[in-house]
Amino acid sequence: MDHTLLKLGIYNDTGKVHYNLGAAALVEESLKKGEGVLTDTGALSIKTGKYTGRSPDDKFIVDTDNVHDHIAWGDVNKPMDEKTYRHLKERVLTYMGDKELYVFQGYAGADQKYTRKFMVINERACQNLFIRQLLIRPSEEELEDYGEQDYTILSVPGFRCVPERDGTHSEAAIIVNFKEKIVIIAGTEYSGEIKKAVFTVMNYVMPIEENVLPMHCSANMNPETRGTAVFFGLSGTGKTTLSADPNRLLIGDDEHGWSEDRIFNFEGGCYAKCINLTQDGEPYIYNAIKFGSEVENVIVDPVTRIPDYFDGTLTLNTRVAYPLEHIENAIMPSVGIRPDVVIFLTADAFGVLPPISKLDSNSAMYHFVTGFTSKVAGTERGITEPEPTFSTLFGEPFMPLDPDVYAEMLGERIKKHNVRVYLINTGWTGGPYGIGHRMRLKYTRAMVTAALNGDIEKARFIHDKRFNVHVPQECPNVPHHIMNPRSTWQDRKAYDAQANKLAKMFKDNFEQKYKHMPDAIKEAGPKPIEKK
Repeated sequence: MDHTLLKLGIYNDTGKVHYNLGAAALVEESLKKGEGVLTDTGALSIKTGKYTGRSPDDKFIVDTDNVHDHIAWGDVNKPMDEKTYRHLKERVLTYMGDKELYVFQGYAGADQKYTRKFMVINERACQNLFIRQLLIRPSEEELEDYGEQDYTILSVPGFRCVPERDGTHSEAAIIVNFKEKIVIIAGTEYSGEIKKAVFTVMNYVMPIEENVLPMHCSANMNPETRGTAVFFGLSGTGKTTLSADPNRLLIGDDEHGWSEDRIFNFEGGCYAKCINLTQDGEPYIYNAIKFGSEVENVIVDPVTRIPDYFDGTLTLNTRVAYPLEHIENAIMPSVGIRPDVVIFLTADAFGVLPPISKLDSNSAMYHFVTGFTSKVAGTERGITEPEPTFSTLFGEPFMPLDPDVYAEMLGERIKKHNVRVYLINTGWTGGPYGIGHRMRLKYTRAMVTAALNGDIEKARFIHDKRFNVHVPQECPNVPHHIMNPRSTWQDRKAYDAQANKLAKMFKDNFEQKYKHMPDAIKEAGPKPIEKK
């Protein structure tokens, strides 16, 4: 009987427990079990069934004595009592007793000073491949000296919770127990839950134990100056796309830590959206989809095995997971000096925010805690078109601590190191969703480039009184009229009405959630312009 599993209470005597299989072996296992098929480029293509996105309503944190006073309890961080957790855990462990299991022992945190060890136990080979490619893969020597894991994740999509019995909201549950250092993911085949469970854990331990700011962001580096930039934003705002810049080195696409003097990737891979993916538009992501990569919910021709990235039949949240090694300009290890530029990405479905604006330290803190964007179709279950939302810290679903903890850490770093901060709207222009259109990627890339190399600072700026930001009036390789969103609307009065509507949403949201914030930050936000 497997002694590693015995320590967890898993009495598995099947003799079928696989440790640290390579990508090729896991692909073979997946194909043998009928979990997926190969595409024409050799990527493993799978379908995740009912769950094609995260299920935030099914996530819980066990309310133990060591975390009770630290967790920001509420609609996002929902408590589960220890008794309920123990009963459900015993059922999960019993379920795993007669299953063939796949175990991956990996790392989160590319800076070895802050690395945490995660052991992930999967019921399905394809999900073990997923997390193997997403976390940092130890060398053979590191595996020999791996020792005890810091956290364990039990992933059992075939286990169905019974809400009346298990205290869950549905057949699926994602449960984090910081005291036992165990995460249970049951009833969902969506692999992104595993990745985000790791992020949730790191978001708790890094500030408390290491004074490291965890960030839901992508990051890249200037290959000549070694200067770094981070891109905050929720899924669908362009973090992965915009950080995959051929003129810069990629540090990572989603989850990072910012220590006193460095930033570092939590992961060893990327998890990119595939919908409408083209080789011309996003060559790095497109070319990364090869053997060892895993695509989710993409329609594949049964004869040619060619994926159709424009087919959203199963979901608009089609995804690909691949190791950083599949990106030719990725830097390894994924560590850089502290950032000199911070970019907040938002997808404004109202079509009224400037495409780029400069923020001072107070407005930077305002927009960080506010985290405005539009949830993009498919990212979560039930989202079928862009939905305006405010997600604290551009990653509220994964932040267990009080938002002030993260906000103060970012504000301190911005002020101490004179970091330049910009808000970039990758959303709609020329009108709201349904009338206008998404900002062209080449224009957004041009604005990002100008922000990173400092060219945008040479522009003439005007102060937008309604949104309380400084808007540049020109940018290299961007049409002049695009810089001011009002000029892109045919009906200027309609723009004013929509802009006031969004400004009021900002104001109301801030007053509801952040009354305790300093006055200077409160005053840095948008203000509706009343008719005279």
